[in-house]
Amino acid sequence: MSWGSGPSRSRRAGRSGADDDDDGGFEQLAPGKSSGTDAGSSDVDEDGYTRTSRSTRRFKSSRSSPSHARADDSGGGEFDADGSAQAATPTRSGPSLKARAVGFLSRRDYARNEIASKLKPHADSEDELNKVLDDLEREGWLSTERFAQSLVHRRADRQGAARIVQELRAKGVAEAQVSELQENLRATEYERARAVWDKRFGERPAPGDRSAYAKQARFLAGRGFAHDVIRRILGGSDDDE
Repeated sequence: MSWGSGPSRSRRAGRSGADDDDDGGFEQLAPGKSSGTDAGSSDVDEDGYTRTSRSTRRFKSSRSSPSHARADDSGGGEFDADGSAQAATPTRSGPSLKARAVGFLSRRDYARNEIASKLKPHADSEDELNKVLDDLEREGWLSTERFAQSLVHRRADRQGAARIVQELRAKGVAEAQVSELQENLRATEYERARAVWDKRFGERPAPGDRSAYAKQARFLAGRGFAHDVIRRILGGSDDDE
């Protein structure tokens, strides 16, 4: 077959071997022409590129666009104006703060400080926590005064006034109420201490038995009973230590 001597051959003959390697030995198709097909073939667009090459360019362009990259990286999250990903806002699951509080208070009374300590890990802010506590007090669910009376009722048959008063103050009960409850406890201190001593010992130490006397005195003092009450129960001895 004769290749002729057209301009295309002259250009190809004048190019170096390196140029042939760069374009792979293929020529761009002229507008309206096809390679190995008739002029009306749908495989070639009017700009000389095949549909396959055009779709490939569109795919590469979409893959390299910033919006596509952000969607892939963030999993569809939101972005700031500069394109940086926004931190996801944490959402709490489970019961509401008030529902948690009612659950605690339905089982027993709590002081305000005590229930606040239990709820604080579940609160979004101090303001939210205080608002819930205020609502609970207004609705009658929460009462530090009622808690104090309940605590005294539970402790009085086992502990002395000093021990109970110490716990009331630690729970945040108002000092005025603590003083009133302390006075009431002191009025019944001897009877309560005597009941505790009877249950544990029931018999006074022998005269001169300082070891037995000290043992019983330490037990009652550890329960919070007053020293004058302990001396009365153990027979009036001053050796109460």
